[in-house]
Amino acid sequence: MIKKFRSSCLIASGLDLIGDKWSLLIVRDMLMYQKKTFKELAASDERVATNLLSARLKLLESLEVISKRKLPKNKKENIYLLTEKGLDLAPLILEIVIWSDKYVRTYNKDMNPYESTSNKLLEIESVQNRYREFVRQVID
Repeated sequence: MIKKFRSSCLIASGLDLIGDKWSLLIVRDMLMYQKKTFKELAASDERVATNLLSARLKLLESLEVISKRKLPKNKKENIYLLTEKGLDLAPLILEIVIWSDKYVRTYNKDMNPYESTSNKLLEIESVQNRYREFVRQVID
């Protein structure tokens, strides 16, 4: 994949690849809610249009943030799984959650509650390990 970047800034360059809201919401759904099929991802509360979902899944796959495969017991349906590169977005997802809980709740009182722990690193590791276990169960 050839990509033109706006600048040499690390933040701008990262956002050029995965900075749109749909990509991060797909990663969130896979990581936090263990969604793995197109149908499950399309059923998210945010109601992404199927053409946008398809495009973002292709983009994330080309960036090796996710992988696409077939289930061992069902060769008809594609499933999408986070790669280690995708799992490494867990700290970013958690930081957005923490920031939103602190500052966005003022504007959106209906946001989900966030029960923080005192150790962010432990929380991130726990989420990543739960996802890795989920993947092991899915592909075995």
